[in-house]
Amino acid sequence: MAKRGRRVRVFSALEVANICGVVNQTAINWIRNGHLKAFTTPGGQYRIYAKDLSAFLDKRRMETSGEFLKTIMESSNWNTLMIAADPSTNDAIKAKVEKSFPEFVVVQAFDWFEIGRKFSAEKPGFVLLDAELPGADVSKFIRTVKDDVTFGNSYIFLLTADPSDAVAADAVLSKPFNSSELKTIMESFEKQVAPAAIA
Repeated sequence: MAKRGRRVRVFSALEVANICGVVNQTAINWIRNGHLKAFTTPGGQYRIYAKDLSAFLDKRRMETSGEFLKTIMESSNWNTLMIAADPSTNDAIKAKVEKSFPEFVVVQAFDWFEIGRKFSAEKPGFVLLDAELPGADVSKFIRTVKDDVTFGNSYIFLLTADPSDAVAADAVLSKPFNSSELKTIMESFEKQVAPAAIA
């Protein structure tokens, strides 16, 4: 499975300047003075990730076009797979996932509060959710995540012993967890991700 990047491209200093309604040098000054997080290309050009630009705009209480904010919020990190399950199940699955998917960053979430927080912060491209995690209506949670762009645009795979649980999930995996089953499912979604991913 090929490694993928975020669906939203990074921005140049000039693009940031245009978005913020300032001259290019002002955007460069923000970067040089540590106000706007950026990295440099091998050619010495500044580049800014969408999440860092979003945080900068938030901190400065700057408004921008709704379309731009929607683009930022919808971005998902297709190199990240989040496992949402109780600690013992989570650790067991994580070990198998890391062996089968060495190119992925694996994020663990153990309860519903942590799941929501990490969805917002990490915007994982793929989520493996244990249907037996207590404390919330799984189907309602999945529908909420799918309807709200602030969570990204993740593919959610439900791990369950009862397929009727999977009302809103993108795919269902049967218990006990089988990493080859997950690999097959993720590969089937790869074609959907690739056209939108950054080259």
